[in-house]
Amino acid sequence: MAMVLKKSVEDIQVSGKRVIVRVDFNVPLDKKTGEITDDKRIRAALPTISYLVKQGAKVVLVSHLGRPKSGPEAKFSMKPAVDRLAALLGQPVALAADVIGEDAKAKVAALKDGEVVMLENVRFHKEETKNVPSFARELASLADVFVNDAFGTAHRAHASTAGLANYLPAVSGYLIQKELDVMGNALDNPKRPFVAILGGAKVSDKIGVIE
Repeated sequence: MAMVLKKSVEDIQVSGKRVIVRVDFNVPLDKKTGEITDDKRIRAALPTISYLVKQGAKVVLVSHLGRPKSGPEAKFSMKPAVDRLAALLGQPVALAADVIGEDAKAKVAALKDGEVVMLENVRFHKEETKNVPSFARELASLADVFVNDAFGTAHRAHASTAGLANYLPAVSGYLIQKELDVMGNALDNPKRPFVAILGGAKVSDKIGVIE
């Protein structure tokens, strides 16, 4: 199956390179304390991030969190995710104050091999969900390689997913590769009889699959 033949992070040279990784850190937060109530999405990205760190890449993480309505909102900052990631990774993780601004550029430029920086919430820019080419190009200028490891948002044609792939060599991370392998096996060699269970609130997105 073609989808399982997609290049993975192990198929490219990353040592010493700036690698921008689209992760899905859209984690649930406690409304009162702002603390993360479930960190499984952050844990799911650890294999890819850890591999890049060990290979001596300069790791630049980008994600969204929640649905900011008009620009930066403190409650949607990536800081809680950064703090949790640093604890899980066992090393400091810097947080840029913006996405494509001067602080982001400075923090990326200052990265040493094996260090990690997280850009602020990419949805603080309306250009993200509209996949504006100039925004995607500016984001791509921060890196040499693009690794997509955000399976939950891979279907969205946003600047930090589809957009980045237009301007950088693109490969999949371990999480996406795992999901592709599972889907490939399920579609190519299903054990019969089987039952398909479709979940989620957006039924309209699944009608085509059901048919």
